[in-house]
Amino acid sequence: MEVIKTAIEGVVIIEPRLFKDTRGYFFESFNQKEFEQKVRPVKFVQDNESYSSYGVLRGLHFQKPPFAQSKLVRVVQGTVLDVAVDIRRGSPTFGRHVAVELSGENHRQFFIPRGFAHGFCVLSQTALFQYKCDNFYAPESEGAIAWDDPFLAIDWRMEPQHILLSDKDRRHPRLDDAAWLFNYNDDLYGEEI
Repeated sequence: MEVIKTAIEGVVIIEPRLFKDTRGYFFESFNQKEFEQKVRPVKFVQDNESYSSYGVLRGLHFQKPPFAQSKLVRVVQGTVLDVAVDIRRGSPTFGRHVAVELSGENHRQFFIPRGFAHGFCVLSQTALFQYKCDNFYAPESEGAIAWDDPFLAIDWRMEPQHILLSDKDRRHPRLDDAAWLFNYNDDLYGEEI
């Protein structure tokens, strides 16, 4: 696998090594040893999948400690714009984001560390989205920020009138108004930073 660094440290794009022939293709979608060597030590404990239609935007979500999560996301079918936002107060990249197109055709994966909010918007007719988490889902630990916060200036590559949101995702606070965020020096992985 090839690891592509982004403008925010720790947030990386992963391109698997594809083996193609006349029958189709094969690739290793995850290898614990190689991931830990090239990205960071992590123990994924939960796999999730969502199916969404064109214009669905999910996010920008995170979980607070002690249930903070890193995510390794990918699209099996369709295309999404996937976004990670640094919400660690005091971070040199606080409020900045990385956006990457993930599709069933490019096979890219996106690693979002703890301390980031995450969301995606479906650009194709439908999308089958899968992700690994390194901590279990805990509803009491949910947090989120507004997908359309002007400070974040995220270009979702979708006209606002086409965006479909859940009732919950319509009501998230802007980054400046969020009651709870991470601190840059938080010990998010049980180790010294």
